Amino acid sequence: MSTTLTPTAGSMAEENPVSWFAAPPVFDLGLELPDWYRQLQETSWQTFLTLPEPARTDQNWRFSDLKKVRFSELQAARPAENAEALVQRAKTERVEDFAAHFVFANNRLIHSEINELPAGAICLPLNEALVECGDLVKNHFMKEEGSLGGSKFSALHAAATLSGLFIHFPQGATCKLPILTHHFASGDFNCVFPHMLVVAEGQAEVTVLETFETAAEDEQTFFFANTDLIANNGANLQYVALQDESDHGPKHIQLNSSRVGRDANIKSAFVNLGAAWVRQEAIARMMEEGSDCQVFSANLANGTQEYDQRTLQSHEAQHTTSDLLFKNALYDQARTIFAGLIEVQSGSHHTDSYQTCRNLLGSDQAEANAMPGLEIDADQVKCSHGSTSGQISDEEIFYLQARGIPAEQARQIISLGFLNESIARLKGEAVQSYLFDRVERKFKSLT
Repeated sequence: MSTTLTPTAGSMAEENPVSWFAAPPVFDLGLELPDWYRQLQETSWQTFLTLPEPARTDQNWRFSDLKKVRFSELQAARPAENAEALVQRAKTERVEDFAAHFVFANNRLIHSEINELPAGAICLPLNEALVECGDLVKNHFMKEEGSLGGSKFSALHAAATLSGLFIHFPQGATCKLPILTHHFASGDFNCVFPHMLVVAEGQAEVTVLETFETAAEDEQTFFFANTDLIANNGANLQYVALQDESDHGPKHIQLNSSRVGRDANIKSAFVNLGAAWVRQEAIARMMEEGSDCQVFSANLANGTQEYDQRTLQSHEAQHTTSDLLFKNALYDQARTIFAGLIEVQSGSHHTDSYQTCRNLLGSDQAEANAMPGLEIDADQVKCSHGSTSGQISDEEIFYLQARGIPAEQARQIISLGFLNESIARLKGEAVQSYLFDRVERKFKSLT
């Protein structure tokens, strides 16, 4: 089943763009939204106005170059003028490898296609889910208060979002193919607010791949994305975010929350290739015995790109596990920031938790900052954290040159293999191939 929607003027109340920092975002899709959601929007807007702007004096924003972001110029996004072209662009990917495919442009659904979903599964645009199964959405929507510095932007997102997907897999539902979602942003200083809410009930299994792109090169667009992941007893949930916007203009904020139940697993990954400035926060809560969470990232930064990632692995029950592997390949004057904390709460004995950040520096001007940390308030735990940074050795280059490979190509091969370790941790050939092709494409653009 395939549906393509062409947005028209007047489909939202904000057609005359206003600064998000001067007036509340008011949406009207012609739907009778639940009272709780309207109240949440109003309360969140007031919270947003009250909370201070981020500042480097705050430890949560240490090393961030906030001068790259001009919040005062942001505005509500008009409907994308090139919607049909964006649908065709999204379809050039191997969509037949996915159970469902959704395309959004400037906060509006412009295409949907369902190929294969298990019985009882819900996969709806967020605005429709609020009407058709609002109570189910309410039980899980944005329950994470946030503690990594992005609370102001979480409030803004809650006040503004009606875009994105609600995915609910009931007890025992499984899907062999992943669900693919494209989000496009178009137009200078336009804000896009995609929300992904995925709930996997007991023994269910689902994979979601979400991509973020710009419609054109060098547009000053801004993504404010939020992801809620919930895996209940024995469920397996895999989520992958691919940020592949143009390199120089866009800004991107993504806040991710994972809540893992008894004997359940959430595996999430973040791949960053584009955007001028990126801020990602990921909070994983292992809430019941046997819960496990794995968080991976593969980032390729060049020019003056800055990728700022903050994580929390919170162990809140006995016999829980987590593993984090972040890998950055940096070129030119690019900067990365990683700040990660493993938190083992009181009574959370027999915890196993690991955290690793590795940086491959492709130039003397590249800068990689890492701040791993541990807070342990329990006994009989196994925890480790660490960070390494280094350059490609001359010996590695010489080894490949001796086999007829030019030096520049040799560097790319080594860097590609370096990043691929994170991608290889993911399940599913379709997901791995999709990501590997995008990373390889970015490397080729560097020459």
